[in-house]
Formats: sequence, C-alpha cells, structure tokens
Amino acid sequence: MLDSLKKKDKVVYSLVQKEINRQKNGLCMIPSENHASVAVLEAMGTPLSNKYSEGYPGKRYYKGNEFIDQIENLAIERAKKLFKADHANVQPNAGSTANQAVYFAMLEVGDKAMGMNLTHGGHLTHGSHVNFSGKLYNMVHYGVEKDTELIDYDKLAELAHKEKPKLLISGATAYPREIDFDKFTKIAHEIGAVHLADVSHIVGLILGGVHKNCKSADIITTTTHKTLRGPRSAIILCKEQYAKQIDKAVFPGLQGGPMEHVIAAKAVCFEEAMQPDFKPYQEQIKKNASVLAKVLSDNKIRIISGGTDNHLILMDVTSVGITGKIGATALEEAGIYSNRNTIPFEERSPFDPSGVRIGTPSLTTRGMKEKEMEVIGEWISTILKDSENNSLKTDIKGKIKKLCDEFPIYREFD
Repeated sequence: MLDSLKKKDKVVYSLVQKEINRQKNGLCMIPSENHASVAVLEAMGTPLSNKYSEGYPGKRYYKGNEFIDQIENLAIERAKKLFKADHANVQPNAGSTANQAVYFAMLEVGDKAMGMNLTHGGHLTHGSHVNFSGKLYNMVHYGVEKDTELIDYDKLAELAHKEKPKLLISGATAYPREIDFDKFTKIAHEIGAVHLADVSHIVGLILGGVHKNCKSADIITTTTHKTLRGPRSAIILCKEQYAKQIDKAVFPGLQGGPMEHVIAAKAVCFEEAMQPDFKPYQEQIKKNASVLAKVLSDNKIRIISGGTDNHLILMDVTSVGITGKIGATALEEAGIYSNRNTIPFEERSPFDPSGVRIGTPSLTTRGMKEKEMEVIGEWISTILKDSENNSLKTDIKGKIKKLCDEFPIYREFD
C-alpha cells in the first residue's frame, strides 16, 4: 500500500513503516487510541484531500464540489441515522475544536459554564485554566467524592443550582464509571442551562448498548476514533433548535475548508458501526476491561473507584511504590503503551502524577478476550512492581510479540 511513498521518499517511508511495526508488535492500551480499519485508512489517503470545500453541501464558496457534497451529505445522513439525531455537523477536525464550537455557539466570552475537574477525570476543554475554555469562560467545576471516587449527582445538582451556569458539560476522559446523562439533562433544564454531553471516550459503548444513552442531551460532541474506531476527528450532534448556531460556529466561526478525506473516512466508520458485529465488539471491550481491572486489583494495585464500568482503568501506582511517569515508562519498555494520568485529589505534579491510565479498545479490535486480559494483567502487575528490572521487561516484551503475532493487525502493510 506504500509503494509510491517508498519510491519517492525513503526517509518518510522508513519512519512510517517503523510506526506501523510498533503498533503491530506492541499492546496499545491508551484508552483514547484504537486501530482503524484499512477501509477507513484508505478513505483518508485519497485525492479528496486535494479539494477545498469551504461552506456546507450546496452552499460552497468553491466550484467543483459536486461529489464532495455527496460524500459529506452521506456522512451527515449516516451520523443522524446512527445516533438518531436531529442534526449532525461532520466538519470539526478534533474533539477539542468540536467543544470549542459549542462554546462559541452557546456562550459569550465570560459566561459561566460547568464541567468536570481535570484531575477528577474531566478534559482540558471542560474548563482547565491552561486551556482556552478556562481562559475565555467563567468555568465552575464538579468532581468526584473522596471516599467513593464517584460523581454524587445530588451534590452536582446543588452546585449547579447555586452557580447557574449557561452550559452544563457531562463526559470525561478518565472516569471509569457509568455516567447518567439523563440526570445531567434534568439538572441543566431545571436551571435553564443547555446540556452538552461530550461522549468522545464512550461513544462506541453507548451505540453498542452497554452504557447509558446520551440522547436526552441538547448537544453531543464526540470524537470518531477511540471506541468508535474511525479516523482521528470529531462531529457535533444536536437538537434541531441549535442546528443553525452550531453550523455557524463551525463555519465561518472557527474553521475554513473542512478535511473532506477525513469526512469520507467518518462516513465509512459510521457504516461500520451499523453492522451486526459492532455491538458484540463493544460488549467485549467492556468485558475485557472488567477482567483486567480485577486482575490488577487482585495484584494489590489500587484501581480508582474500585473498578470500571467502561473501557478504561485508572491505576494509582503509588500503591506499589512508584509514580505514574515511572510506571508508564516501564510499561512502554516492555511493549505496553499507556499514559501517565492524574487521579482524583492528586497530590503530585501533573508531569509525574500518581496514576497510569489504560484501556481495552485496541486489544479488543485485535480479537483479544478475557483469557488474554488475564495474562496481560499479570504482565502489567509484574512490571509495575519491579519497574527497574530490565531483564524482566525484555522477557515480557518477547512474550508480547508472540501474543501480537497470534492477533495480527494490518497485514496489508506487510
């Protein structure tokens, strides 16, 4: 598939091939990553990338968009069908810009919004002081309880009634438990606020019926990779009453020409998500995470909130005497890819926090199930407990290579 690249630019070809081999021979356990299908990758690698298409289908500022319009309309219609949504905007380039567009549409600079605290599991764009959302808007934060590490919806409601934000944001990036979106909608509407559900991490689980639905939210943002297994991009879904505001915020408000090759890939992944094998895949993601969490816990690694209801696990690795940075590095040296992460009520620096975050979407894409999770959980536990043992990491890395050979990906690139 890369013959032309190999001939034209051997340096770039070599680096791309090395990255492909890294993905093929290691365990991707970063919960925000997945292995897109070859069909999705092919759609992104087409001459659609050559075309400028500022505007929306039928209302472009450039000529020559006859087929581009058909592709974007197809992505829109598939998104609406998949999510049972009134309106879909498929142009956002990333989850962060999708959230930015919603804020731009629904708020004025300085208006109050309410999202989950970053160190409790929220996202940068949910109001972190280092992010545009925290710099431009008056952000109020809710979090989890110290004893349970869960959201207390009664306290959340009490805070929302006190602060009265214009926008109430649900969703998280490091919260391993189920989110009750209907409760968020009820609270938001009680105070006259709009409910934005950022379901980027759990979108596949929701569509697969293994997580509570988010359809009561006024506006939904989601990335199209992670559990959805499409291209690294995003979409916005909303009720009809907000459609014009959202579209205007995306273009001309924040973006110029959309990436139509990526929009084509989104259309492909939406079609894939409507196939019969999608629900069992999501069910397996959740089963795998549950088994993995139990193995880690049985090995005396503290799991935030005591377990998981979704695709991710947040480990407090200080429970085995190391930091998140040390833990993530040690795992990487053995061929297991994770990320260091803050935990609720974090006492360490975000550059070397207490936690390591892992997930199961990519492993499940490879076809791995509970049996493999038990083995991988033991490997992770052993490494974290003996993080400086290089011979141990080398030994496990060899075992991981053999496991990956049993569950191959991207044979097309061999």
